[in-house]
Amino acid sequence: MAPDSLNISTLDGDTVLLDLNALERIPEKARVLPADPRFDEATLIWNGLIDKKPALVIQPDNTAEVVSTVDLARDHGLLLSIKGGGHNISGLALADRGVTLDMSRMNEVRVDANRRVVHAGPGCLLGDVDRATQEHGLVTTLGFVSQTGLAGLTLGGGFGYLTRRFGFTVDELIEIEIVTADGQVRRSNRETEPDLFWAIRGGGGNFGVVTEFTYRLHEVGPDIVGGLIAWPAQDHAQDVLGLYQELTASAPRELTLVITMRLAPPAPFIPEPWHGKPMIAIVACHTGDPAQALEDLAPIKGLGHPIADLIVPKTYVEQQSMLDATQPKGANYYWKTEFVAELADDFLPVFVDIGSAIESPMSQMMMFHLEGAVNEHAEDDGAVGNRDATYVTGAAGAWPAGNLDGDKYQAWVRQSWEKISPFSTGGNYINFQTIDDDTSRIESSYRANYERLQKVKARYDPGNLFRVNRNLAPAR
Repeated sequence: MAPDSLNISTLDGDTVLLDLNALERIPEKARVLPADPRFDEATLIWNGLIDKKPALVIQPDNTAEVVSTVDLARDHGLLLSIKGGGHNISGLALADRGVTLDMSRMNEVRVDANRRVVHAGPGCLLGDVDRATQEHGLVTTLGFVSQTGLAGLTLGGGFGYLTRRFGFTVDELIEIEIVTADGQVRRSNRETEPDLFWAIRGGGGNFGVVTEFTYRLHEVGPDIVGGLIAWPAQDHAQDVLGLYQELTASAPRELTLVITMRLAPPAPFIPEPWHGKPMIAIVACHTGDPAQALEDLAPIKGLGHPIADLIVPKTYVEQQSMLDATQPKGANYYWKTEFVAELADDFLPVFVDIGSAIESPMSQMMMFHLEGAVNEHAEDDGAVGNRDATYVTGAAGAWPAGNLDGDKYQAWVRQSWEKISPFSTGGNYINFQTIDDDTSRIESSYRANYERLQKVKARYDPGNLFRVNRNLAPAR
């Protein structure tokens, strides 16, 4: 017999008995209870380190059903979380014993090629948008893993292979539709409710449930030059990092380079004798003229004796998904990162030392080059801030589910973070914050924009209904 009530958590941390008659405005097909066969899939998220189970999942088909869910949570004081792609490293998609609003069914993508804009639902993954826009040879700035949720990436700022050319993902955002804590559906852009639009661009899910994103598009692809090239770390780490430092100091904006140190995976493109041994690799993406791309990438392809060279002409969609296999859903993830303003000579040995200490086959020390368009915006152009960042670097701990060495791998991440922190700009990327980062870490992400964010929070969510996130306390 189906239950007629649920034990469910409130905003105050208590547990109440919710009569299911309270869900009368929400269609039965949208309700997913723990006994429902859909429940496990609806609550499956990327980071297996997170152990949370909501009491109720709502899967809306449209904005009206989102409004009904927000009204339900507000009127009954229920703990509420929002799940887009479920890819956040801190597991913020789920509210333990609360209500999870799973947006996965709202995943429509509409491309207006004439106006060069794309409208996308909050349940979209990055790959959904890339595939749709690339049919027209158009793109917007999205992340590096195609299985990432569009909403979470965007609300935290967002960066990817095109950031050097066009800026953060939020710099490409034109307009949103959002349901705020009062149940109102609002359109927000730079002219209409501009404070809300400012806060949304980097302030996370603190201000409501976004039900549609509209982005600017650019002509890129479908063909680019990109891929990965790897060398034995013991013999080539210093030379590769030196070349990376040299190239990123003068690289055209069409070229983005990512560097990583890890144990070589047992992948078919890595010769078997190198499996499990330390390697250093560069992931390259060149979205300019193919002939110029080959010229710009020649110093990389000509360095030393790589154990694998996969930098070739390919489609942009292929490039966007090439790292997916390194981020399998359900593994355990624990990261700590920092923005840095330059690759100081004394930083490079630190990077090598950290990378050389990796023991988990899935962990890596990584660095992304961001310099370019992001630095041309004012620090307060969107809540994302951090306009002095030219690189983001950090230790990305990862290990298979069930592995008993997690404490050791987390300790490596924390020790690595302590070593790179002295080189930080003082800011950090909100989307990479882990489960044990505290309020001070959130404040340091936003720096001078923090107090303004709190004021916008007080205006649109004074009761802090939207708190299962990198939470901003409403200004008093």
